[in-house]
Order: sequence, then C-alpha cells, then structure tokens
Amino acid sequence: MSKETAIRTGESSPPLLFRQVSPGPGDSTLQFRLLHFWDARKNVKGGPGIILGIEMLMIDAEGTLAQGFIGQNRRNQYEKELQRGSIYTLTNYYASNNKVMYHVADQRLVICISHASALSKDEKDIEGILRQRFRVRSFTEFEANCDLRGDLHDVVGHLKLVDGQALHERPVLCTNDDSASRKVMVHLQLKDGPVMNVYLWDEAAESFRLKFDGSAVTPTVLLVTTVNPKRLGGKLCLSSMSSSRVFLDEEVDHTKEYLAWLATNPSITSLVNPVEVVKAETLTIGEIAAFLKHQPAQVAYFDCIATIDDVKLGTEWYYIACKDCQTKLNRGPTTLVCPKCRNEDATAVANYRVELSVYDNDEQCTFIILGDAGKDLTGRKATELIDAYVQENGGVAAELEVPVPQCFIDTIGQTKKFRIKVTDYNFTSTKLSFTATKIISAAELPPKNPPLQTPPVTEVANTELAESSGGGPSAIDDQKEAKRTKRSG
Repeated sequence: MSKETAIRTGESSPPLLFRQVSPGPGDSTLQFRLLHFWDARKNVKGGPGIILGIEMLMIDAEGTLAQGFIGQNRRNQYEKELQRGSIYTLTNYYASNNKVMYHVADQRLVICISHASALSKDEKDIEGILRQRFRVRSFTEFEANCDLRGDLHDVVGHLKLVDGQALHERPVLCTNDDSASRKVMVHLQLKDGPVMNVYLWDEAAESFRLKFDGSAVTPTVLLVTTVNPKRLGGKLCLSSMSSSRVFLDEEVDHTKEYLAWLATNPSITSLVNPVEVVKAETLTIGEIAAFLKHQPAQVAYFDCIATIDDVKLGTEWYYIACKDCQTKLNRGPTTLVCPKCRNEDATAVANYRVELSVYDNDEQCTFIILGDAGKDLTGRKATELIDAYVQENGGVAAELEVPVPQCFIDTIGQTKKFRIKVTDYNFTSTKLSFTATKIISAAELPPKNPPLQTPPVTEVANTELAESSGGGPSAIDDQKEAKRTKRSG
C-alpha cells in the first residue's frame, strides 16, 4: 500500500524494509531490532580519540542488517533510550550513501537520525524479527578481503592459545588493578583448518576477559563479530573493531552449533598441537631488537641461535612457583598465595630462572631461562638439583643458599637454538633481555652476513594494529577518506 493510498483510506502504511530505503531524506516508518550500539570515534594519535556520535547495528523483519548513526549533538537526546535487543520505530530519517569503508551490515546505506527524526522504543516485542544474525566467513574469504577496509565479517572457531597460554593451563586474564593490557591475543582454529591470530582490543578484550574468567569450565569456542583482516608480518590476522562483540560456547546458536560439531569431530582439535601453533621464525638478536623497535606491542615467538657466554652469579637461579599456573608465589601470614589463580594455599614447586649472557654474530644480550627451558638445557628439574645440594650439605632448603649448579656453568661456550617469547614488557624496556621458553636443539652460528637494515618481519607499518583497534566504522571519517582518495586519484 502506498503512503498516498494509506492517507486516503485512513490506514497506516506498513514499515519499510531496509532494502527499500533510498538515499536522502525519508519520511516512511522503519521498524527494527537494535542488536548493538557503540561509540563512533575519530582517531587521534596518542589519545583516546574524539567521539563523533553513536553507531548502531539494526535488523528488520526480513533479516536484513543495516547500520545507523546518531550524531554527537543528538547523543544526550537518544542514548538513555537505547537498549540492545529491543524493538524501535523510526520516522523521518536521512539515508547516507557516503560510507566507503568498514561495512558491518548488508545494507550499504547508513540510516542517520536527523533533527526531524522520531525514534521510539516499542513496548511489545516482535518475535518475527531475529535477535541475532551473524555474517561468519571462512579463512579463504578473509584472505580475499585482506587489507581492503571493506566489509567487516564475523569469525567463529575453537581456541588453541590465549595470550600464548594453552587452554589446559586455564589462563587467568583479569586483574584487580589497571595493569591489564588493553589487548588480548588468541589463536583461533577455523573449521577449514588454519589457525589465525585474532587481536581483541579495548571493549572486546575486556568482554572476553570477563566472560572467559567467569566461565565455570574453560571456554572452547569463540565467535568475534566485525573483524578486520590485516596482514601483519606477512601473516593474515584478524583484529577487532569498536563494533566487535565476543561470544563463547553456549551464548548464541552459532557457538552452540560449533561446539556440537566439535563433539562429533573430536580429532579436529588434535590436528594442530597448541605448542606448535606459533610457528617461530629464526631471527638474530639484532633482528629481534629491530622487531621491538618497529612493531606494535604484542606477544610473539622467535627462534634464535646464540652461544652462551656466561651465567649470572650472585642471584637466585630458581623461584618458588604455583604448581598449577607456574606463577611466582607470594608469602602470606601462614601460607603461600598465588596472585594469579587466587589460591591462598597453593602447592609450591621450584622453577628455573637463570640469566645467561649470550651472543651471536652481531649482538649480545641476556636470555632468561625459565621452566622447561632449564630442564632442556641441563637435563634435570630444578627441584632435583636443589634436593641434591641439600643432601650433600645437610639442612633444609629454605635455610640454605643454593648456588648456581655446575651443570649450568658447564653450558658456557655451547651454541643452542632458543625459543624466545617477547611480550609487552620487551617493547618498553631499555634492557635487551628476552625470555627463553624452550631449547630447540644444539646448533651452530650461521656464517656472518652483512647486517640487515630491517628484519624480514618488520615490513608492516607501525600503525597497522593501532589502526585496526582504534575505533569502528564512522560515516564522517569515511567521507573524509573518500575525499582524500578522490583527490589523490
């Protein structure tokens, strides 16, 4: 029924579907469910960004997704009325077709709230309008859309690592202070096989932390919406945007279906060993240092061939750790307390922490040997060496100062391939010191080559991860980008 016919007959016209919306002002009625809303920001280097308004993700009775926008000058008028999952009616809107980047919906037009708009929340729910709809894509499809700044699709898969930790370790991600990074990196294995690095930033990272730590059992399946496919260090990665949401295990139908698929295909989870998920590239000490200088802060693993020059003496070569999570224990009034898993009566074990001075053809630095790497190097557990010293010298381990064992001194002059882990700390520290998590094998230093200007992994511009994380789609930002593109073309 046309609007003119409705006026003549006194009947109200049915709501317009998103696919029927035309560019420019419209006085027809739209009815939709509000799935999500978030701040639209303009990125400012070194700052939190300028808030431009509110962006919305909406779905109509036909299941079509559209994006909405409320300018900052109308924010106070509407923000308190917005509620995710509720039904809304909108009349007198403006449909903009200027958006050229970061589409989060099927409908290319952005439904903008204008000065003449009337937006009201419907008290009655409409079951015919979907409560969720995802646009999940495969590895192949993400690869085809890499670095295009176009559609932001959704990804679902099963977790292999969370911030470099395997799931059986049950990583604890939340802290009681503000020290937590604004980023969480997960390794997600997709149905079609490849394991992808997925970077979660800001609100998405915090949501993941809260849900992961709050789960009674360790979550297995993760769905992240509106991710941006980027190539970092030559590898395809996915980065969350300000529009992204995260869902685990039983939260939505897509994760439930994936969880059921895993249950019927248990062999899938063993196709990729979590320990080998991160395929480390072999770099020199100088190349690792250049990586820290040129890349955004992130968790990364490298192999490095180096010769042991000395063992640092005069410091404790082991620490007392929690048996469950290997975190250094704090001494409480009567027991040992684990600051990570909050266990106030933690079971203690001795773990290696030995500082080695190492060198290769170009540089010298410190490798800190932790945990299993110490056993790889000496062939013995730290507890065995402590017990042996106590038996030889009598007394109790807590009362004796146990010197660095001779088996570590004997490694001086040996050349090994070390597995190195860099974390956020390494990107801010002035000391060239790296954690070695594994000794891969004995090795020989390669022939000396002229020094590289930049390592092969540093071809990515500094801004790529920051760009991926610094805020979601914005119609205003995209108009400026379109103008810049037009001028440059």
